[in-house]
Amino acid sequence: MSAVKNIWIVFKRELKAQFNSMLAYVFIVIFVVLSMVLTFWFRNFFDPQIQDASLQFTFFLWPAWLLMFLAPAVGMRLWSEEQRTGTIELLLTLPVATWHAIVGKFLAGLAVIAIAVACSFPIVITVAYLGDPDNGTIWGGYIATLLYGAACLAITCGVSALTRSIVACLIISVSICFLLLLIGFPPVRDFFTDTLGGGLSDAIASLSIYAHYEEMKRGVISLPNLVFFASVIGFSLFVTSVVIRSKRS
Repeated sequence: MSAVKNIWIVFKRELKAQFNSMLAYVFIVIFVVLSMVLTFWFRNFFDPQIQDASLQFTFFLWPAWLLMFLAPAVGMRLWSEEQRTGTIELLLTLPVATWHAIVGKFLAGLAVIAIAVACSFPIVITVAYLGDPDNGTIWGGYIATLLYGAACLAITCGVSALTRSIVACLIISVSICFLLLLIGFPPVRDFFTDTLGGGLSDAIASLSIYAHYEEMKRGVISLPNLVFFASVIGFSLFVTSVVIRSKRS
């Protein structure tokens, strides 16, 4: 119970800091507004020729691109700000295990992302009103979006632990997330196939966050996809733990 209590204390502290700095509000507004604008404008949502009641080819096209920038924006200050202001020394002297602090901070950032994603739910109501949606695919898309955001946030946590600069953390994290997004696209995969061969190309493509996101947003909630996202999150938080423990010692 002490672990849960410590994580809850860190979670509340970090979540409060997110909203006190207005960062959470800005993130939520930007995500909801851009996702709605892109859905209704670029894809002409009301075009009868699209006939996409699953939102797979309309709304769920955009979260991967938006979260590639916005998830690092939420996570960039988790540890960089602590190091810049010197409060990390106070945090590490408290009777809180390193992993308690890491998990608490990560969950606080993920809560902001989850709130932003949940605020887009009116589009589901709109689709239900206009047609007969495939609810399984819609829920799969939302689960994929949350896992994708969690993976980008975990990567940012690791980068944030390595640097005091918030700007540097944001740039590096976005670059890593973009790279993991890019290697899953067919043109890039074809390039690797031509230059490196099919086996190595498939291995590189399997590391793409976007490839697994694409499968899950179609409603394919398979064990390999879940294991992939869990591995990315777990490894990134492990790197964060190694870095923070080295500072603590």
